[in-house]
Amino acid sequence: MRQAAEFAQIKLPGARVALVAAPFYKDIVEDLLRGARAALASAGAQETVFQVPGALELPLAIATLEEQRGAHFSSFDGYVALGCVIRGETSHYDTVCNQSAAGLMQLGLRGRFGIANAILTVETIEQARERADPDGQNKGGEAARACLALIALRTVLAVP
Repeated sequence: MRQAAEFAQIKLPGARVALVAAPFYKDIVEDLLRGARAALASAGAQETVFQVPGALELPLAIATLEEQRGAHFSSFDGYVALGCVIRGETSHYDTVCNQSAAGLMQLGLRGRFGIANAILTVETIEQARERADPDGQNKGGEAARACLALIALRTVLAVP
């Protein structure tokens, strides 16, 4: 079984990954993007960034990009969803967290691509900063490496 450190060593030159970001919390998502970009660059992968308004739109955007495979632009080998949801005073937090995660999981289960979830779901802005910081927990980089690992798995299995 591979250890987490081994995933940092994955090299996939030419792999194309879409980073789909919901910059509702702009500084947090910029940190997530920096971490994801660095991880992809170290693997030799190419990235394209797309933005959507919020976390609920992330699965919809990825589904839309995948539907356009080969139609208007080169297809992607994988997708990383980047966003942040901070608990507020209403139950809206639970809906956004649950539905965005469920949407990404559905796409991953039925899709022919790697997909990773870097939507931070936290209680406070401080927690979000700790998790997003590329020099800290680096959840953006972690998600990008998870996406690369799924792409590599498909490559090893020769899945079309």
